[in-house]
Amino acid sequence: MTDPKPLHLDKLPKDFVEEDKSMATLYLGDAAGSEKLYANIDRVQPGAKSTKYHTHSLQEEFFMILAGSGILRLNGEEYPVTKGSFVAKPAGKNIAHQFINTGDEVLEILDVGTKVEGDVAYYPDEDVYFLRKEKKKFKGTEAFLKWDSEPNK
Repeated sequence: MTDPKPLHLDKLPKDFVEEDKSMATLYLGDAAGSEKLYANIDRVQPGAKSTKYHTHSLQEEFFMILAGSGILRLNGEEYPVTKGSFVAKPAGKNIAHQFINTGDEVLEILDVGTKVEGDVAYYPDEDVYFLRKEKKKFKGTEAFLKWDSEPNK
């Protein structure tokens, strides 16, 4: 990494922007060379969701609404959010979360968290586990119920 220097949102290289019709993510931490934290701005279009409802095994996250309004779905509850709303989501506590833009303008979310090897995301609506590093997905209902690691049975 080169020496750190200030960057500006208006001049963020396109390599650090991911966009589709429902959402854009600006990878600020990556652009700045962050190694242990990520810092993103998610811009969610009206009627769209930020991500599927999910938990993390190891990744801690902090969210702050920069613009717009919507709903934060958090552990089975729904909370209205507007500019200035913020929440922390500690790691490994099975705290499912998702933002839904219910407003008429773009919902802009500052999303900051830890970069952690071995994080497993769980999607309770679909009972799907995602091993992030390995990019493997499996259904919880397909888990081996009688499997044992004991080699001498």
